[in-house]
Amino acid sequence: MIDKNHIPDRDDDIDGYTKIDRYNPQLIENLSGHYLDVLKQIGENPQREGLLKTPERIAKAMLFLTHGYDLDAKSILNSAMFKEEYSQMVIVKDIEVYSMCEHHMLPFFGKAHIAYIPNGYVVGLSKIPRVVDAFARRLQVQERLTNEIRDCIQETLNPVGVGIVIECRHLCMSMRGVQKQNSVTTTSAFTGEFLKEKTRTEFLNLISSKLS
Repeated sequence: MIDKNHIPDRDDDIDGYTKIDRYNPQLIENLSGHYLDVLKQIGENPQREGLLKTPERIAKAMLFLTHGYDLDAKSILNSAMFKEEYSQMVIVKDIEVYSMCEHHMLPFFGKAHIAYIPNGYVVGLSKIPRVVDAFARRLQVQERLTNEIRDCIQETLNPVGVGIVIECRHLCMSMRGVQKQNSVTTTSAFTGEFLKEKTRTEFLNLISSKLS
């Protein structure tokens, strides 16, 4: 995906800030051609001013939204594992989630709340949100996304247990289909100690609480 020889378009230079996007030029060209055809098929005129660069923009956006295919979630965790004699629950909550429904290729978004109980090793806290992104930035269903994050943490850190809750709004439900704008989908997955009601209840209570 990355092409170090790519020079950003002048259009990306805004208020002195240059956004640097590096993509494979051939891949962008191929995808842009398909999106150009889509514009024609839906009855648009891709030659009008507002759409002249739209196929290329969509191609770049799609590659960014699905860049999780190029990430190895287990390697992300392995890069920052540390021996630590801490045996209580570690929680990272309110992690922003942005993904694409594989059925309609429309976004779903919300928050993930993740906990684990260390078993001799802890992981750098920033790595847990990165693992979420590694799986979310793919074509997904929320149920599989939840299990993939759980399994990755369990298999890599080998903790005493893992707990995860994800809450998302799905545009495939609010923009089309049943058009229920306020519906939220919640999924959860647990291993080890989190399968016990006492531990799971503690986790759910903690992610529901607010810092004063």
